[in-house]
Amino acid sequence: QVQLVESGGGLVQAGGSLRLSCAASGRTFSTLSINWFRQAPGKERVYVAAITWGGGRTYYADSVKGRFTISRDNGKNTVYLQMNSLKPEDTAVYYCAAEPFATMPSREPRYWGQGTQVTVSS
Repeated sequence: QVQLVESGGGLVQAGGSLRLSCAASGRTFSTLSINWFRQAPGKERVYVAAITWGGGRTYYADSVKGRFTISRDNGKNTVYLQMNSLKPEDTAVYYCAAEPFATMPSREPRYWGQGTQVTVSS
């Protein structure tokens, strides 16, 4: 079983930055591909970014490309989502989710965290 804990959310003004963290335990971290999703109030959950296991190939949704950066530190069992140039439409609960050995972003990863709230004020 894999446990995922997100942190780093909060309230920020438009144009500001936040860095989310996703700490994992329960399995060799380097074997996990990690995805970030977000869900805004009244909307469906959508994919944001992903980083694969092993070589750490990265993927981004078009809506965040050029503004968000996903990275991993296998020594700290943590994946980061650096979010710059934040917009009010980035407001959502952000979830990290893990899938072992995935080489592409996962639509329905096996393991999920509880989420962290990000609010961007205009």
